[in-house]
Amino acid sequence: MGITDETLKRRLDGFRKRMRDKEIDMALLVEPDNQYYVSGFRAISYSRPIICLVYLNSLQFILPELEKDHASQSARTDELYVYHEIACHRGKDTQFHRPLEHLLDRQPASSTIGVEVDTLPAALYCMLHERNFIVKDMGPDLMEMRMKKDQEEIHWIKQAGVLSDLALESSLHHVQPGISELELDSFGDKKLLEAASQQFPDQLIGFADWTCSGITRSFMPHLASSTRKLEKNDVVVHSRQVWVNHYRAENERTFLIGRPSNEQKYCLELAIEAQAQAMQVVKPGVCAKDIDLAAYHVFEKHGYGEHVQHRTGHGLGLTEHEEPYLRFDNELQLEEGMVYTIEPGIYVPGVGGFRHSDTVIVTNNGFESVTQYPRSLEDMIL
Repeated sequence: MGITDETLKRRLDGFRKRMRDKEIDMALLVEPDNQYYVSGFRAISYSRPIICLVYLNSLQFILPELEKDHASQSARTDELYVYHEIACHRGKDTQFHRPLEHLLDRQPASSTIGVEVDTLPAALYCMLHERNFIVKDMGPDLMEMRMKKDQEEIHWIKQAGVLSDLALESSLHHVQPGISELELDSFGDKKLLEAASQQFPDQLIGFADWTCSGITRSFMPHLASSTRKLEKNDVVVHSRQVWVNHYRAENERTFLIGRPSNEQKYCLELAIEAQAQAMQVVKPGVCAKDIDLAAYHVFEKHGYGEHVQHRTGHGLGLTEHEEPYLRFDNELQLEEGMVYTIEPGIYVPGVGGFRHSDTVIVTNNGFESVTQYPRSLEDMIL
């Protein structure tokens, strides 16, 4: 299930090379997606801390007792340090910081510790500072490694894209005035879960969806689905993310019910055109900002530039939003294997919000869209 041992070894070897290049003795990782990336283990941690310690010659975890069996089966690790929280274990380590302090105290005082600065809790930084360790940020290194997907990652992203198309199709097939946003979601959810169970036995499947209907709700890009009922002439933004073995695809369509106004149709046409223009730019060597600007210029040219509220897209993989981001000031050059959403949108007061989102992979001479649901205006008037 998930990523192979060979791939995990290659990742860990690459990460350790970066550690050596930075003269880092040990890396302390707390971000769950980074932990999964180097070890194959990702738990639902809730309030119980899980810490991954990467040494130059071993990989170790500190985790709660209830995750021990899960980690033993999933993590490619050399040692597990367990802390407990039930009465019969009085006298043992009952807080995560006890085994961590023990391991840190074994490190030479001159050690250099790699951390993820963006996510490191202040309490852990204080523990490192008290021991006079040198601290260096390894977060950008991990994100740089994660930006380019390998063939296994791309395989699962493509499968997630297929499932998202099925779910989107099922939900939109059931569109009619009088059903709630939550009901609309449920039709696609059922189709997705049935298909995933048949096509991907013994794999990890997850999803998130949200529907924003009506002029007011579609105008706000990030809202959860509600019990609001769809009405005639509504603008509706229906969004989905699906993940297979933790790797995600995003799929989103704006559709119009009944007889939309001319401006609503025009705004959706502009969003569709902006997305198409942005996609045409995608290829290795192009800067991330060029994709964003290609979309923005479509809106600007037609007098809707002031109604753009967000960047054109974002990286996608283990995390729902990750580097690199498609925004006007990002000089990063695209490389083969990078995965993005392309989702330019406009939000017009009194008219609604308009945005399609598709997941694309940068190929050696362009791009491949892993989401294929129709995008045209004709297909989006229901």
